[in-house]
This record gives sequence, structure tokens and C-alpha cells, in this order.
Amino acid sequence: RNAVGLVGTSLAWGLWEQADGMGGDVHRAGVAGLTETDGLRLFDAGWAQGGLVVPMRLDLAALRRTPGEIPHLFRSLVRVSGRRAARRTAGGWVERLLAMPSGDRAETVLTLVRTAVAEVLDYAGPDAVGPGSAFKELGFDSLTAVELRNRLASVTGLRLPATLVFDYPTATVAAEFILGLAVGDDAVAAPVVASAVTEDPIVVVGMACRYPGGATSPEQLWELVATGGDGIGAFPDDRGWDVADLLDTTVYEVAGGFLYDAAGFDPGFFGISPREALAMDPQQRLLLESSWEAFESAGINPVSVRGSQTGVFAGVMYHNYAAGVVGVPEGVEAFLGTGSSTSVVSGRLSYTFGFEGPAVTVDTACSSSLVTLHL
Repeated sequence: RNAVGLVGTSLAWGLWEQADGMGGDVHRAGVAGLTETDGLRLFDAGWAQGGLVVPMRLDLAALRRTPGEIPHLFRSLVRVSGRRAARRTAGGWVERLLAMPSGDRAETVLTLVRTAVAEVLDYAGPDAVGPGSAFKELGFDSLTAVELRNRLASVTGLRLPATLVFDYPTATVAAEFILGLAVGDDAVAAPVVASAVTEDPIVVVGMACRYPGGATSPEQLWELVATGGDGIGAFPDDRGWDVADLLDTTVYEVAGGFLYDAAGFDPGFFGISPREALAMDPQQRLLLESSWEAFESAGINPVSVRGSQTGVFAGVMYHNYAAGVVGVPEGVEAFLGTGSSTSVVSGRLSYTFGFEGPAVTVDTACSSSLVTLHL
């Protein structure tokens, strides 16, 4: 607007002070919170200035103490002398790491990462940071993620990505990445065992399932079939269904094949909020649970395969979870798109488990599972 002679003012506000003390981590990075008085005064100044302005309050002393490189935007405001020397000192960290016995390196880097996480998030100490806890669950946001990257880069002297927290989402995975950069990927990569395929390339090493009749495992399913059991039962009483009304309109039987424990999903276990879980198609919830159980059936720790080239192939054909919904609880709307889209199923599994192989959802109607297995 200004370029063509029109009036226009844009205020890109910095952090505002919060009564509950939020924003302390940002203050450490050199940006202080604005009081109401500061904000109103800067609003007037910005209005008078016009154009694009950034009303914010800087703590130059804190900015000088910011670990790692000072953001380019602020470099003209503080002296950066001594930082090159600090980087040279940090460069010796790799040398010290290489001088250690190879068996001690992984634990050393993991302790470094856990310590840095505790410092950035104000935890009591590294022991309060679970090695396998997701950074998202620990409380990281985009600002603290960059601060962690800067802190680790300052100590190690390595060039680390700004997206470190998001690309390597636990202390263990981040430590493995940093160790690989420091000593070379070949030194930390797991050996690959190759074997010739002589017969059927499909090998089942773990299974899990959910079926009516109480069959919540392959063993229970086999027992149900072997004993001639019946999977048909009464309508569940925890779905909010008006059975009497259904009988008067569209339903002609009072029994069916139901998964009675379908509502027992534990969203926190998978790092999912209760609101998002409510918006998720039950197929997504059941696949998360059964996928975890399939790993347990195979004797594989699900956490151990994070970052591997494991692929997810899901055959899904029903897409009617959100069909006909007139109103949804407040706060759930934002999750309906991913929650009701079956194409998201395979990607959700890959994201939850940290797989980096192909993620494919197949819908070929009744042959979906067969086509998926073929792929």
C-alpha cells in the first residue's frame, strides 16, 4: 500500500508480559516482555511512523549472553567480539569426544543433550528429561527449539539445523544425530545384514487385531473360531445411541458385531490431545493401538525403530466417521480434517513412531487390505 502511495501501517508485535510468568525463555534470548504502558506508547509511535514496524523490547545484556550465534537482525546492536574464540574452544569438543572409548561416546552426547534441554526448559536437571520423551511433550515451541539448537551448536562447534527439535524429536534421536555429525555416520550406523530372498518375500513377524466377540489378539481370534464362538452381541451402552429410536426408524436388529472397547483409547500414550482424539476416526485410534501391539508381538521395542526406513501400508475403505455431523464440541473443529481423512492414517502412524519409509493408504474398496499386502 505504501509503495503505491496509500496509507498503511503494520505492527509486528513482540512479546507481551504475562501475569503467569510466560515468556521467560524468550527473555533469556534477549527479547523482554512489553508492559501495557510500553505497548500503548509503541502503538502511538508505530502509528505515527507508518509502514511496517516491529514494536518490541530488547534486553541487550541478555542478548549478549545468548548461546551460539546472535541472530543477524540484532548483530548491529551488540558487540560480538570473543565469539570466534568461543567457537574455537567449542571445536575441541569433537576432539575430546573422539579421544573417548567408542562405547562412552553415545552416553556422553546424550547427557549433553539432556542437560541442554533441562537448561532451556528450566527443568530441575538432566535426569528430569526422559531420553525417549518427545520434545513436543516436554514443552518445546519454535523459540525454545532454536535456543536449544544454538546452545548445542555453541558447545559442540557443529553446524546444527534450526529444525533439530522437529527432525530429531527425542533426546536419544537428537544425540544420535549429533554423534553422527561429530564422528561420521559410518561410526554410529547400525550394521545392515543382507540376506537373499529365496521364497516368499513376505514374512509375518508380529500381528495384532481387534474383532467383535472379545477377540483383541490373534490368539483370542483363533480361540473364537476354533470353539465356534459368536461375535455378535448387544448394542454397546457407551455410544450415546437411542436404541429404541433406532428400532423405530432404521435398525431392525438389536444385536451386531461391535468393538466394545473402541472408546478406551489412551491419547496421552501416543502424544495426542483429548480434543484431537475425539475428532479422530476410530480406525486411526485402533490402528495406532494395534500397530504398537504388533511390535510387541514381534518382540521389538517400538521406540527402537524411530528414524528407520520402516514403511506403513494401510488398507482403509470406510470414510464416514464425520459424515452427517451437524455440530462438534468447541475446540475440535481444527482436527476434523486430519481426523476424518483416511489418507492420513498411514502418515499418522509414521509420524507417531518416527518411521522414515514409505507411508501409503490404500482404498480399493473390499480388496483394500489384499492390495496393501501386495504392495
